[in-house]
Amino acid sequence: MQKVKIILGIDPGIADTGFGVISKDAQGKIKCLDYGSVKTDAHTPLTDRLEILNRALADIIKKYKPDLISVEELFFNKNVKTALVVGHARGVILLTARQQNVRVVEFTPLQVKQAVSSYGKAPKAQVQRMVKMLLNLKNIPQPDDAADALAVAICACNQHLDTV
Repeated sequence: MQKVKIILGIDPGIADTGFGVISKDAQGKIKCLDYGSVKTDAHTPLTDRLEILNRALADIIKKYKPDLISVEELFFNKNVKTALVVGHARGVILLTARQQNVRVVEFTPLQVKQAVSSYGKAPKAQVQRMVKMLLNLKNIPQPDDAADALAVAICACNQHLDTV
């Protein structure tokens, strides 16, 4: 009998990095184990914020021992400064996963939306409702970053889990 697989989904950010942990059993049933966000204060120096993110993610990885970590790729917006800072956070996320010896897969926002809602341009609210439905949750996960992270985990579950 195949063991239950654990997937950690991450929605990168510097103020809020969403995380979502799901499991998939041998019958293909997915279940939410945990979700939330790692928050850092805007008045804290960037290097300290990145260290907070590193430590928090390392703790989550040690607690859940995921078989796979799925990270949303950076969506480049018009604010270059924001994109660069989020890029720093993504770098810390990828390094933390590597240090913990967990395989990482990455997906674009379009791929995540397509996997969860069957429509790559689905609005955020539709994706959140689908996450709630697919994971049989009573409410839409909050904060939004956590719901996004769960969507990233579901995307990886559907596309890469058999290769772990």
